[in-house]
Amino acid sequence: MIYILAGVAAFALLVWVGRRARPMLARTEWRIATGSMAALAVVVGGLLGVTGRVLPGVVLAGLGIVLAVNARRGGTPAPSLDRIELAEAREILGVAADATREDIQAAYARLIRAVHPDAGGSSSLAARINAARDRLLKK
Repeated sequence: MIYILAGVAAFALLVWVGRRARPMLARTEWRIATGSMAALAVVVGGLLGVTGRVLPGVVLAGLGIVLAVNARRGGTPAPSLDRIELAEAREILGVAADATREDIQAAYARLIRAVHPDAGGSSSLAARINAARDRLLKK
């Protein structure tokens, strides 16, 4: 019975943390940690099931499967060029309505250096910057 209570408490804690810090949990490090916890929960649940404690094993394995599914979900999808408006694209890049092609490229280069995923930035933010540049340059 203690295993069920511990599993329910751990699940409730993870749900509470997930709702309060959703942007933080979308980071790669948290996804790796969540996947590792999911694998551990499935293994321990299997071991509990093999040793005769079937109900706690099933609950823990189910928790692990739910965590694994949540860990597989990525960040927000890249915006479609059809959906991004000109005003929004200008706001993202921080350029005026009368900005030249060179101004747009300079703003893009400055922003993408700061938020590129290879430099520790967000892939969804880099995708938004790419979509804004493409929309303004009509690629």
